[in-house]
Amino acid sequence: MGIGGISVWQLLIVLAILIMVFGTKKLKGLGGDLGGAVKGFKKAMSEDDTATKPVESEAR
Repeated sequence: MGIGGISVWQLLIVLAILIMVFGTKKLKGLGGDLGGAVKGFKKAMSEDDTATKPVESEAR
């Protein structure tokens, strides 16, 4: 049994159908775009975390 009740064979069949419908070039481009979006989201989240942290004053 695979992820969430989906077997490896079912995943391979779905992958084969996607390759036949869209082609490898379009899927590669889609994967690159998705990776770039995730990377940009993580960068924005880390920038937001640093902006919301209180700055300690040096005058003690």
